[in-house]
Amino acid sequence: MNLTDPKELASLLEAILLAAGKPLSLERLQELFEEGERPEPALFREALGLLGKSCKGRGFELKEVASGYRLQVRERFAPWVGRLWEERPQRYSRALLETLALIAYRQPITRGEIEEIRGVAVNSQIIKTLQEREWIRVVGYRDVPGKPAMFATTRAFLDHFNLKSLDELPPLAELRELEAEPEFALDEEAPVPADLQARADLAAAGDEPPARSETSFGTLLAELDAMEQGLKTDFDDLLQAAEPEATPQDAAVDADDPLH
Repeated sequence: MNLTDPKELASLLEAILLAAGKPLSLERLQELFEEGERPEPALFREALGLLGKSCKGRGFELKEVASGYRLQVRERFAPWVGRLWEERPQRYSRALLETLALIAYRQPITRGEIEEIRGVAVNSQIIKTLQEREWIRVVGYRDVPGKPAMFATTRAFLDHFNLKSLDELPPLAELRELEAEPEFALDEEAPVPADLQARADLAAAGDEPPARSETSFGTLLAELDAMEQGLKTDFDDLLQAAEPEATPQDAAVDADDPLH
């Protein structure tokens, strides 16, 4: 095989990414080649570009996320591909999606701050579920009485929602339509639309296929808005100018966290 030919290298990278079944960084891809045969980084990028173009019109695509590159099923095919798995994972409630959205946009944020914005208590199971899925983690403790834990999103969160960085989160204006409900704000089991659940099933299946399905965070927010009998929500403060970064007195944030 001529590894200096971008087209041949693109075919090889396609095989590697299909076999990996998870995102691979450019550095990890390079490690798979012996030092004497290893193509230059520029050639890798050219080959990845060709691979991405070759996916046009096919059922899968090349996507760069926080952890690297992966081949995944296109989102519009998720409702059908998801039927490959008979066992259905736990459905996402509106309360869980709202909590996740708040953490994504206001991180680092404490549980008490989430409750203050939403106007209802946060079920402990919601935080536990998000941590078990490795979408959020504790990154420090607020320097106030009680030292509450502060939560932030992870690389796994970015990977799951096809984001390369937090800068790719959809505009906060998309949350404005989430109207507050004056009462009956305790429905933790609001129904989730079937197509969103199908996309969630793909990612949560015990054995994921080599090519994962794309799940858009923007789509998730749109589905969240469409759910029935929503919980009390107040995202108005999210639309204000970015708050000052946490000071050493405010929080002790993990300096190794690549997302901060």
